[in-house]
Amino acid sequence: MTTPDIAARRVLGAIAALVVGTLTLSACGGNASADANTDAKTGGGTTAKTSTAKITISAKDGATNASINSTGVQVSDGKLTDVKMTVSGSGEAVDGAIAANGTSWKPKEQLERGTKYQISATAKDSSGKTAAANSIFTTVTSSNSFIGTYTPDNGTTVGVGMPVSFNFDKVISDKKAVQSHITVTSSSGQQVVGHWFGAQRLDFRPQDYWKAGSKVTMKIDLDGVQGANGVYGVQKKTVSFTIGRSQVSTVDVNTQTMTVVRDGQTLKSLPISSGSPEHTTYNGQMVISEKFTQTRMNSQTVGLGGEYDIPDVPHAMRLTSSGTFIHGNYWYNKSNPPFGQTGTSHGCVGLADVQGAQGATNAAWFYDNSLIGDVVIVKNSPDKTVAPDNGLNGWNLAWSEWTAGSAA
Repeated sequence: MTTPDIAARRVLGAIAALVVGTLTLSACGGNASADANTDAKTGGGTTAKTSTAKITISAKDGATNASINSTGVQVSDGKLTDVKMTVSGSGEAVDGAIAANGTSWKPKEQLERGTKYQISATAKDSSGKTAAANSIFTTVTSSNSFIGTYTPDNGTTVGVGMPVSFNFDKVISDKKAVQSHITVTSSSGQQVVGHWFGAQRLDFRPQDYWKAGSKVTMKIDLDGVQGANGVYGVQKKTVSFTIGRSQVSTVDVNTQTMTVVRDGQTLKSLPISSGSPEHTTYNGQMVISEKFTQTRMNSQTVGLGGEYDIPDVPHAMRLTSSGTFIHGNYWYNKSNPPFGQTGTSHGCVGLADVQGAQGATNAAWFYDNSLIGDVVIVKNSPDKTVAPDNGLNGWNLAWSEWTAGSAA
């Protein structure tokens, strides 16, 4: 049986427990994202401010498509004192550096795609009070991102016909978004316009060949740009290259000669051997895209069966992706050289040469005096004009056709 005194004591005890519980909840139930400037009353009745430093980690906690380029830490109203970034799970440290002014931190190297990371950062305000922030996130995966392989490379010197050409590793459905985040400008002031060949290739060029000696700058700002549903870009960089002297060489199939013109002056007229009547050479403007001192040429790779397999073709320069080259020929009939006389090749343009790519031959001279990006024009061939996307040969499109293929 419970007496009145005992009942009263139990009620008072329950009330006391409730008050203690309420105080405990008030002390432990704080919000981690609360305003850092909120005042707090101390037991002595004074006011203590939290740190005014505000830390921002660009990759939000829980993000699954964080940038591999621009992920970093910034602070306002304070300076960073320590930033640690690791690969989640393994704990492997990611090297980085705090800026000299103490307001930012970034990794030294580009992050890996599809990788989970953790960042912990601390900072102090002008009063020495500390603030902290953490984030665990995953960078965009390879399957959910795209990259563009481009040419020419940064710092190179190329011929006046060299376009900027991107080949993307994913199909691009939002061409406008992608193209608008790539800008190509020239110190010559020439207008530069992009043109799409299908859904994975984007080339840029001016209306006429680049001006000799000009500098071309390409700004790629694709990081985070959605190129297709759920597929984002990861590239962010600036690339520049220089246009060298102007060299345009014209092959006349009627006369089996090639005239090399540099900066408006004829350097040489060289005898050549173009494609045979059975394997004619394309007409049109073609750009040298690759150079090989020696290379193997096998007819099976271009759909011609077993007609030839030459392991050491000298002084070879690619004109089309389908296999048209201008190259040296050492296997010709020495008693009846075809150069300047008749077409004998399988569609390439041949110049007299020797095996081993040695000696002062016509092929060696042209090779040594050519840049990637130089133009070779073929005329008077019975063949059709080369397709503009067969190699870097968009110059075969009229300017109106070129600009019509722009998505910007």
